Amino acid sequence: GVVALVRRLSGERRVGHAGTLDPAATGVLPVCLGQGTRVIEFLVDTTKTYRAEIELGVDTDTYDASGKVTHQSDPSGISRAQLDSALASFCGQIQQVPPLYSALKHQGKPLYQLARAGIAVELKSRPVSIHKLELIDWQSPLVTIEVVCSKGTYIRSLAHDLGQMLGCGAHLKNLIRLRCGLFDINDAVSLPQLEDAFRHGYWQQFLYPIDSVLTDLMAIVVSDDEASKIQNGRSLILESALGKAVSDNLQPPISDKAPLQNRCRAYTLDGSFLGVLRFDTEDGQWYPQKVFLQPYPDVE
Repeated sequence: GVVALVRRLSGERRVGHAGTLDPAATGVLPVCLGQGTRVIEFLVDTTKTYRAEIELGVDTDTYDASGKVTHQSDPSGISRAQLDSALASFCGQIQQVPPLYSALKHQGKPLYQLARAGIAVELKSRPVSIHKLELIDWQSPLVTIEVVCSKGTYIRSLAHDLGQMLGCGAHLKNLIRLRCGLFDINDAVSLPQLEDAFRHGYWQQFLYPIDSVLTDLMAIVVSDDEASKIQNGRSLILESALGKAVSDNLQPPISDKAPLQNRCRAYTLDGSFLGVLRFDTEDGQWYPQKVFLQPYPDVE
């Protein structure tokens, strides 16, 4: 819905988002336009931060408040120590089974369609990483937590699994995404604000440069000759360019960004963002993965 709105308001055909939110959830949703859609894969891989309100004592078939109640029990006997212990067990890398009612696909069809049709699907657990899990508030039966997690983590499943571990059942009552990568909810633009910005012609002030979402990649400056090779899709050895690497971008990516360690972002001598390069360990050369700055056409 958000993508359709931005597409209509901007007139730009290429619009995409970087991470689905459940219909009842609110919060940060990065939206990419034009060439920006080509970096969605990097945004999807970033960590997310959520604030979740979980209700103990009630299970639902969707694991959230929109579903049908499947089980109820009295959670009043749950102690703070039990709750702290249960929450601590979810920290680190864990195996998580996605909800049956989700947008994941099985044999080409979304799971929620199959679930609504009464078709049983056996789901396999997947590894996800919970980098931080903090108890914000507890007023039984409501538990409020803040979670920093990897891509692919379902907070609904986390709520359900917490209820199973405590033996009383639980479901996700409310969910807000506070952060997606570098995008924080304090900087987010509401839909009414966005519509007003398009109506009065100042929407460009909300755009971020494409390379702003690639700051986990090492940055290098290339020569004119190297830039020409990159723009023409040719591989190259970047010995000279690596010597000019931007010093404040040499920090290694955080743990869940390990696949990005063989990538870098390249800039021309005048500071223009050129594209993303991928290093091939077999032949020791860098290959253009995504090129954003096209060469000027030859003029006679």
